Amino acid sequence: MADSDGEYVEDMSDDELVGSRGAAAVDSNYGTRSKGGRGGKEKGDAKKGKGGGGRKAAWEDIQRSWEDVVEAADGSLISGASLEAEKRRRLLRDTTPVQRGIIRHLMLVLDMSFSMAEKDLLPNRYRLTLDYAIDFVREYFEQNPISQLGVVGMRDGIAVRISDMSGNPTEHIEKLEGWREKEEPQGNPSLQNALEMCRGALFHTPTHGTREVLIVHGSRFSSDPGEIDDTIASLISDRIRVSVIGLSAQVALCAEICSRTNGGETDKYTVALHEQNFRDLLLAATTPPITHASEQKSASLIMMGFPSRTVASADHISLCACHHRPTREGYACARCNTKVCRLPSECPVCGLTLVLSTHLARSYHHLFPLRTWVEVSWADAVKSVACFACQNPFPAVPKGAIKPKEKSKANSSASAVPETKGLKGVSESGRYACPACGQHFCIECDVYSHEILHNCPGCQSDTRGQGGVEAANGTAMDIDS
Repeated sequence: MADSDGEYVEDMSDDELVGSRGAAAVDSNYGTRSKGGRGGKEKGDAKKGKGGGGRKAAWEDIQRSWEDVVEAADGSLISGASLEAEKRRRLLRDTTPVQRGIIRHLMLVLDMSFSMAEKDLLPNRYRLTLDYAIDFVREYFEQNPISQLGVVGMRDGIAVRISDMSGNPTEHIEKLEGWREKEEPQGNPSLQNALEMCRGALFHTPTHGTREVLIVHGSRFSSDPGEIDDTIASLISDRIRVSVIGLSAQVALCAEICSRTNGGETDKYTVALHEQNFRDLLLAATTPPITHASEQKSASLIMMGFPSRTVASADHISLCACHHRPTREGYACARCNTKVCRLPSECPVCGLTLVLSTHLARSYHHLFPLRTWVEVSWADAVKSVACFACQNPFPAVPKGAIKPKEKSKANSSASAVPETKGLKGVSESGRYACPACGQHFCIECDVYSHEILHNCPGCQSDTRGQGGVEAANGTAMDIDS
């Protein structure tokens, strides 16, 4: 047993192994290294050629083939489709057009207590949360360019303001990176103090926008100075919604806060299972919430300005009114001609909201999301040989995959629009069809069209005079108009 315990010595050459165990270890006939008398020389020569690096253990080359297997709708197993299944899982969601608030005011609350030093999420909860928070800020302003965001931390039993409410993602990212590099988690969290600070920041926001609080809570308790039920009642009266993402066990207090501030909805409190699930839950909050029936009001006009871009010469550098920094380029307010350096923003002088037309267009896609594309069977896969968007070739139809009845049915309905019922996830043919135009696309174009482009390339390329195809939101649309 003692001989087998010393078989694997990391970063030790064969000469050192012989010197430590004696020549008998090389000449023995029962150890695993005994048959490597010649192998030891070959390994030593190979090591010299590689600069003397250590050998790799056998368990480091294990291929987990079961992780690449997913279950199809009929119960069969499909190998090598886990990545495609994960992409489709993110896209298979309800795309019914509903009323949402596209002007959002969100406070992001991060737990920075000693519980965030746990390493169940690598490298630890604290650093992973700050890394994902930076990604969240970028995605939030990409999906909601005319919205506002603020960041608050919980540590030492108090609430710490990391960044003020603003529409500039660069400021938030700089503050988060500073906390990630210089600070460490410590103390106890306090949900009441964090919620009171968020309520003070959201109390004066306009009524036409949403008021939201997103909390990343890694502890199983809260150190509060008073009665938190009074804080919850104040949040309800101020129409502030609270969502919580837990990193440990479920906490009854967090579930009660989310349920009472969201009109009884129970899906606003979730617990992350692993790193990828944590990221998905966090980025899912970039979609604006659905407007409740009690919150729906008559349409009101919001005054906005579309400023013009100005570029000064090198001899005429001026200060921007938003940051008081010398700049050459900027945007002139449409009302008072005040110079600001970034858009969207609010004019510091007259208070007018300054945006570009592209900002409104990017916010509009939440109201009419692109419909989910359907899977294409092998019987319908004969219609296409390459992706309509990127022109990458599709997998060839295997022999025997199409039955005679299905083949005749496919030929008779060559121009039919695919059915949208029974979405099952991964397509066996690697093709996905738009329900409106019927064109076939690959999984990469499917993800790009739904998450970034928010338009169907097939529908947008239709040049018929009537517009001929149904729009992505399910209504007839004249493309030429």
